[in-house]
Amino acid sequence: MTDKNYPANISKKQIFLLSIPVFFSNLAIPLVGIIDTGLMGNLGEAKYLAATSIATSIITMIVWSFGFLRMGTVGIVAQLFGRSDYREIIKTLLRNFLIALLIAIIIILLKPFIINLAKIYFSTSKETQELVNIYLSVRILSIPAELILYILVGFYLGIQKTKISSLLIITSCLLNIVLSSFFVLSLDLKIFGVALGTLIGNYLTVIIFLVFTYNFIIKKFQVIPKFEKLIVPAKLLKLFNINFNIFIRTLFLTFSFLWVTYLGSKLGEDFLAANAILMQFIILASFFLDAYAFSTEGVVGFAVGRKNIKSFLTAVKNSIQISFYTALIISLLYLIFSKQIINIITDIEILRFISYKYIIWIVIIPPVASFCYQFDGVFIGATQTKEIRNAMMISVVSFIITSIYLTEYFGNHGLWLSLLLFMIFRSLTLNYFFNKILKKF
Repeated sequence: MTDKNYPANISKKQIFLLSIPVFFSNLAIPLVGIIDTGLMGNLGEAKYLAATSIATSIITMIVWSFGFLRMGTVGIVAQLFGRSDYREIIKTLLRNFLIALLIAIIIILLKPFIINLAKIYFSTSKETQELVNIYLSVRILSIPAELILYILVGFYLGIQKTKISSLLIITSCLLNIVLSSFFVLSLDLKIFGVALGTLIGNYLTVIIFLVFTYNFIIKKFQVIPKFEKLIVPAKLLKLFNINFNIFIRTLFLTFSFLWVTYLGSKLGEDFLAANAILMQFIILASFFLDAYAFSTEGVVGFAVGRKNIKSFLTAVKNSIQISFYTALIISLLYLIFSKQIINIITDIEILRFISYKYIIWIVIIPPVASFCYQFDGVFIGATQTKEIRNAMMISVVSFIITSIYLTEYFGNHGLWLSLLLFMIFRSLTLNYFFNKILKKF
C-alpha cells in the first residue's frame, strides 16, 4: 500500500473508485441465488422454492462460517508479500489448502447428521423434505471446491491483484448460472439440476484457477510450489487461531439468516417461499454495499498502521456516508421495480401476492443496514476482531429473542421487523466498541 493509493484525506469519489472492481464480483454472487430462485420459482409448485430456500440457507451457513480462510489468507499473504517472502507465501497457500480439505472432508462425513438436523428443525411436508435432501446430498460435495476458492480469492487480494480475484468469483458465478439453467431448463432436472450446476461450476473454476495460479506463481515469484515442510504444528496452529474471532462472528451471522428461514418455515411453506424471494433483494443490497466495506478495510488498516487519526476518521465518515447514499438509491429502485422483479422470479400467483405484502421491508432495510456493513469493514481493517465478535454475539442473541416474540404476535411482518432490528443492534453494538479503535492512535 502506498500514499498514492490511500491519501490522507480520502474522498467519497476515491472510495467509490476503489470499490468498482469489488462491485462486479460481489454482485455476481447474489445473482446466482436470484437465478436459482427464479429457476425454482417458475416450476409451478412452491415446494421447490421452499426446499431450495432451506437447503441453500444450510449450505450458506456452513460455507460462510469458514470465511476466515479468505480473511486469514489476505492478512498473512499481504504481510509476507510486503517482505518479499515468496516461498512462505506459497507454503501458507498450500497449508490453507490442506486445512480447507480437512474441514471439507469432515463436513462431507457429517452429511447424514446435517440432513437429519434439517428434518428436525424445519417444519415442511414430506415431499419438500425429500427435495431438501436431494439438494444437500449433491451440493455438500462442492464444499471442498468452495473453500479452495475462498483461499485463492484471499491470495490474490493479499498480493493486490483485485482484478484476478474478481475474475475468479465472476467465472464461478457465471458457470453456476449457465450450468444450472441448462440442467433445469433443458434437461428438466429441477432441484437436482440447480445443485449439480453449482457443484460442477465450482470444480471447473477451481481447476481453471489452480492451473492459472501455478503458472502465475512460477512467473511472478520464480518459485516452483512444492509440498515440503508444510506440516509445522506452530504455523498450522497460527493459521487456525489468527481468525478465530472472525470465525465465531461469521458463524453467528450466518446462523441469524438460517434462523430467518427457520421461523419462516413455522409460518408455512408459502411464507417460507415468499421470504426466500424477498431475501434475494436483501442479499443483493448487502453484497453491493459490502464493496465499500471491503475497500474501507484497506484504507482503515493503512491509517491505523500510520497512526493517522485524521485520515482514519475521514475514511470512516466518507465511507459511511457514500454507503448510506447508495443504499437510498437501492431502496428507491426496489420501490419502483420490485413487483416486476418478483414476477420474473416466480409465476406462482400466491407467492407473488404474499411477496407484494412485504415489499416495504426490502425498501426500509438497506439504508438502515448500510451502517453495520460499513462498521464491519472499519473493525476488520483495524483488526479489532474481538470487538466485532462480541458485537455480533450480542446482536444475534437480541435478534433471536425479539424475533420469537414479534413473529408470534405479528406473523411475517414481525419476522421482517426483527430482521430490521437486528441490523440496528449490529450498528449500535459496533458503535459502542468504536472507542477501542481510537485507542490505537
